[in-house]
Amino acid sequence: MYRRVVLKLSGEILSGEGEKGFDEKRTEYLIGEIKKALKIGTQLILVIGAGNLFRGKQLKTVDGCIADSIGMLGTTINALYLKSEFNKADLPAITVSSQVNMPAIKGFEYDKINVELAEGKIVIFAGGTTLPFFTTDTAAIIRAAEFKADAVIKGTKVDGIYETDPRIDPSAEKISKVSFKEAIGRDLKIMDREAFSLCWRKKIPLVIINFFKSDNLLKAIKQEDIGTLVIPE
Repeated sequence: MYRRVVLKLSGEILSGEGEKGFDEKRTEYLIGEIKKALKIGTQLILVIGAGNLFRGKQLKTVDGCIADSIGMLGTTINALYLKSEFNKADLPAITVSSQVNMPAIKGFEYDKINVELAEGKIVIFAGGTTLPFFTTDTAAIIRAAEFKADAVIKGTKVDGIYETDPRIDPSAEKISKVSFKEAIGRDLKIMDREAFSLCWRKKIPLVIINFFKSDNLLKAIKQEDIGTLVIPE
């Protein structure tokens, strides 16, 4: 079992693919899955994107640096929303950012965050990497390295990595286990290259799961045969 994990989710987990805003039923589902993980003693770090609010690439008339900054602020909105919803569900949670100074957001201090994790609180990181041109995938891997997570779990809408896109090619074969080196050599589409190479360099196991299937998060944390496991050599 992984004791401390980073869970990376797209902002669309809160709205539905292609939708905007917050969907109550999706939030309830997320809370239910996270409750199962916390019940077995998992220390959980959450990094969420902003796809339900803004995507920098959609702001075509805006300078790239500014568009990415807007996206990072979108992740902060999502992080604060989740903190509120988790707390209402009796799940202790804090939002952390070095980008935004607000009373509802805690500052970035390693020792204090490690204490919060040890106390069983969900730590939600907002603001991505705080730098333009990097995705929240990269932010998730950085947090995993900083806080010595046992693994990164990326929740998606497909149940792992396939040779080709299973939504386009129904005959596509799922890959259950692969090394970082092999994944790069085969040009498998897992996450952006910067994030993937950092994960490889830091030797952090990566699990890709279908987050929308109940109990998949719990199974991944328990290291059951679920999704796709990407391992160091």
